[in-house]
Amino acid sequence: MIEQVKSYLLELQKTICSEVERIDGDESFAVDEWKKENGAGYGKTNVLSDGKVFERAGVNFSYVEGSKMPRSATALRPELEGRNYRALGVSLVLHPQNPYVPTSHANVRFFIAEKAGEEPIWWFGGGFDLTPYYGFDEDVIHWHGEAKNACAPYGESVYPKYKKWCDEYFYMKHREEPRGVGGLFFDDLNEGGFEQNFAFMQSVGDAFSRAYFPIVDRRKDVSFGERERNFQLHRRGRYVEFNLIYDRGTLFGLQSGGRTESILMSMPPEVRWSYQFEAQEGSKEEKLVNYYLKPKEWV
Repeated sequence: MIEQVKSYLLELQKTICSEVERIDGDESFAVDEWKKENGAGYGKTNVLSDGKVFERAGVNFSYVEGSKMPRSATALRPELEGRNYRALGVSLVLHPQNPYVPTSHANVRFFIAEKAGEEPIWWFGGGFDLTPYYGFDEDVIHWHGEAKNACAPYGESVYPKYKKWCDEYFYMKHREEPRGVGGLFFDDLNEGGFEQNFAFMQSVGDAFSRAYFPIVDRRKDVSFGERERNFQLHRRGRYVEFNLIYDRGTLFGLQSGGRTESILMSMPPEVRWSYQFEAQEGSKEEKLVNYYLKPKEWV
């Protein structure tokens, strides 16, 4: 299982990095191959900084193992207590220069938890989500259309289920608003056997490029000024808040003794927090909050 998944994940990382470099046209990824000192993990962190299109793009492959599942994993699954685990995945966050290009996140992962004398417990998880600063119906419909297409071979109920889960997962209770316009989120996936679930994870991973990069190509050359840039930095603050307070992947990585630099590559290089910010009535900024950040059925 591990080797099959690893082979796919490394190829996915390579494919997405090539697409980012194609679109950016200015900078290339710096490749950081690392190993944990205790031999309990390794990975490849690819980071592109200060490009023409992407202010920061991070695409990370990691493999970690340990003798005790972190509490972020066992809180919802107490049957994992006392098991050794191995986990591997690709996670990425792309922060654009242009405020009219959305930030995007994707992750696909595989876990296996083992205990002597008992059957292994394994599962897949992942998904992708979109965080625009200025919304366009065309972009959000395209995004959700590709998400739906990725799920279609696995049943009509799959997209609505994982779309709803994404809306619920990427919700900031302390702000009473979602992080973005959603996408797909799934976890603990193991019903139906390894091959079927592995195929679904690949379908989601492969769909990311079709969902995101056409939007980047469409918006990357739109003119913007200081107002749009300031609003982008303000909304990035919400992104940081979610990652540090709620995100399971961030919490799992830090609690499992993961590599901090690779875990926190998801953070935007520049951000601001505004005290009691209120968008002007009728503005594009207000439309983001009052229209686009209201979960709805886009397709």
